[in-house]
Amino acid sequence: MFKIPVTVITGFLGAGKTTLIRHLLQNNRGRKVAVLVNEFGEVGIDGDLLRSCQVCDEEDSPTSNIVELTNGCLCCTVQEEFFPTMQTLLERRDKLDCIVIETSGLALPKPLVQAFRWPEIRNGATVDGVVTVVDACALAEGTFTSDVAALEAQRQADESLEHETPLEELFEDQLACADLVLLTKMDLLDEEAIARVKLKLQQELRPGVKVVTCKDGEINPEVLLGFNAAVEDNLDSRPSHHDTEEEHDHDDGINSVQFSCDRAIDPKTLIATLEHLVRDCEIYRIKGFVNVANKPMRLVVQGVGTRFDSFYDRLWAEGEPRQTRLVLIGRELDADNIENRLLEGTSVLR
Repeated sequence: MFKIPVTVITGFLGAGKTTLIRHLLQNNRGRKVAVLVNEFGEVGIDGDLLRSCQVCDEEDSPTSNIVELTNGCLCCTVQEEFFPTMQTLLERRDKLDCIVIETSGLALPKPLVQAFRWPEIRNGATVDGVVTVVDACALAEGTFTSDVAALEAQRQADESLEHETPLEELFEDQLACADLVLLTKMDLLDEEAIARVKLKLQQELRPGVKVVTCKDGEINPEVLLGFNAAVEDNLDSRPSHHDTEEEHDHDDGINSVQFSCDRAIDPKTLIATLEHLVRDCEIYRIKGFVNVANKPMRLVVQGVGTRFDSFYDRLWAEGEPRQTRLVLIGRELDADNIENRLLEGTSVLR
């Protein structure tokens, strides 16, 4: 029986996983690709970013190829989240060429791959390969992620998380399971820093695992797909620090706030308001879409710490509400206060 190949994309928050998959979908070379996104938060921003590639099924279609798993770390919710979703996808495997799974920045790849040994999945799917995306700038600085506070907030907010892994050990686990490492943000480093990054990776990777540089997610899909590794059959060669973990307590102070607004908003005014909020509140991550006046395209806004990026990703669809939607993740955030400040700070176009 034909087994559908599954590629697992892992790596810390901010490394560039979503950008990579979005580029893959836009350059799929005729492949029918289903994507599982291990999203955090009630508003599926990452899933929307992937849908906006305009080569996927409609969002409301019963056969949509973008599936969001929002109930926590994928490696810790395999039975509750992953298993039933995979069963549904396998019922459609005659309409798919491959599946791509984007894990959260905290997921251990090995427990997820182990789920492919279950008979109900093993008969229909195989892990073609594991791709680990690494932020070269963060690795050069020894932090592994561009914003440690944001990653920690994600860890504390995930009530399903069953492992509390030091970042270095989690990073080592992601590398140990990899069939390929994609190194992003290399263009921001000097030669000395690049040498440090490559040496660190050489010390952690299994023999034969290649490191490929990648800018803005642009890489030939032939590099990402077709490893034929059957990873679930050779997990013993991919050691993990944390195959088992004891349950730990979570910080209930970490929460997310959803903001939506129907009127047009000036992006410069919005970002200035968000910068003030970040200074005054303990906000770790901001992401969402903005309705900009007199612009036919939707603006994507993403903030990690005090750094903000924005770009227009696609035209507003016919009949689609032109609505600004943001998710703010932080500690003990007051939803009413944040909403009022956003409405007041961006009311210039009211």
